[in-house]
Amino acid sequence: MENRIDKTITDLQPRPTFRSNMAAVAKGSGFVFSGKLFMDAIRFVIGFALARLLGADQYGMYSLTLSAVNIAVGLSLLGLDDALVRFVAVMVGRKDEKAIWGSIQVGLGLAISLSVVTGTLLFGYSYIVAEKIFHNISLAPLLQLAAVFVPVLSLTEMLAGTVKGFKRIDYSVIARSYFQPILRLILIVILAFSGLDAYRAVFIFCLAELAVSGLLLYYLNREFRLNRPLREATRDFKGILEFSLPIWLSDMMVKFQGNIQAIALGALNTITSVGVFSIARQITMVSGHFTSSLNVSSKPFLAQLYDQRDFKQLGQIYQTANKWAVMVQLPIFLIMFLFPITLLSIFGESYIQGAAALMALAVADLLNVGTGMGGAFLEMTGYTKLKLVNSIIRLGLYIGVGLWLIPQYGVIGAAFSVLAGEGVVNILRMIEVYILFKLIPFNMGFIKPVIAAGCAVGGVLILGLWIPLQANLLNALYGMTLLLTVYAAVTYLLGFSKEEAFMLDGLHNRAQKLSAKLKRKNRTGSDEN
Repeated sequence: MENRIDKTITDLQPRPTFRSNMAAVAKGSGFVFSGKLFMDAIRFVIGFALARLLGADQYGMYSLTLSAVNIAVGLSLLGLDDALVRFVAVMVGRKDEKAIWGSIQVGLGLAISLSVVTGTLLFGYSYIVAEKIFHNISLAPLLQLAAVFVPVLSLTEMLAGTVKGFKRIDYSVIARSYFQPILRLILIVILAFSGLDAYRAVFIFCLAELAVSGLLLYYLNREFRLNRPLREATRDFKGILEFSLPIWLSDMMVKFQGNIQAIALGALNTITSVGVFSIARQITMVSGHFTSSLNVSSKPFLAQLYDQRDFKQLGQIYQTANKWAVMVQLPIFLIMFLFPITLLSIFGESYIQGAAALMALAVADLLNVGTGMGGAFLEMTGYTKLKLVNSIIRLGLYIGVGLWLIPQYGVIGAAFSVLAGEGVVNILRMIEVYILFKLIPFNMGFIKPVIAAGCAVGGVLILGLWIPLQANLLNALYGMTLLLTVYAAVTYLLGFSKEEAFMLDGLHNRAQKLSAKLKRKNRTGSDEN
């Protein structure tokens, strides 16, 4: 029944052109990316402040605690947050309020119940985990504090998925990308005057998540009144769980692999190495946000075009989105690869030992971006089992290479486990997309950003003959500025493709509309005064 309804809706909609699709992708990814960029900026400040105030050892305990609680939350969700996105969206389209209310009840009820169980287990076994696994008994109170808030963090994830089901991604971005990091920064500044340690830093994080849950609950109630009888609902337990469990297994591996290095370093190396690796990983996080934003906004278009068997547009979006991602990624990669010591020294001298790890992580991110949106492509075309197999392979490489290298090489070993996992799986996904659809993520247009990157590196090397770029932060800033300037200039001189012109025109038009709106608002305010 559901497939028939979805097919009918597809048939009634006019088939969009490639230009309109790419304009919509650019607009959507721009909104998501701006939120992530803002969140990264604030998180960078937070990371800088905590790294300075706590030191590598305390910051390592803080990072390890958040890694443990993230795994506990991931275990609790069962993929129900993703299930609510789909089921709520479908029922909204059908205008079936009982089914919407039932989906919300099932999703929130199961996730919160499981989160109470996982939180209780983490609380009860915190001293055993701290002493037997991480060999640091002082970590136990932090784990217990975080365990109390596991249901709250699970609720935040579920509410974010629910409002997305109502097609209000802006609510999630406002609450999680703007409100949460700003609140955390304010609380850190307040407590910094009275003394800040890892325990208080964890408490600040949990308190901010509690506030985000409240805000998302308010937003959800605006879209769908929650003050209604529980019995006025149609609950599809079986359908929701059949959808959520395969997605959960794959996503859980992604979530686990994001924390496996911190846990392995804490268990097999030192707590200090956890802090160093966490800072290096945080620096590289910004490089993947533009790509993930493109993936988020591209997914519905990939699904629709595959349903229409429009493989020509599928290939065009696959290549164009990848080219945009590579154009943004290359200068970021070069900065991280050429100036790792300078970037890490901002957080303190004790973090410089992670320079080689940062370079390896930068290469891993470049491979992740440069091989195209293979993961999103396979998911939206229905090859979810293949996605699960890829996740198993990547997690196996993370764990296997990590156990092999971390005891002897510490932070560098953890970074190379990431490089092995991301490199192998992303190349594998690219091959899979080619075998299934005869599509590759590259075209001749990729030559331009590569030429621009080569010229930028040449300019930095020439500048390095005159001044020692690694000597201090000011010299490094000269090198970074030259790199970005040369890259942008060469890119401009080589010209833009039609697709890039579409994107730039769309951004220009949007900026003009925003400027005109602000002018009208200012004139109205002046008249009132």
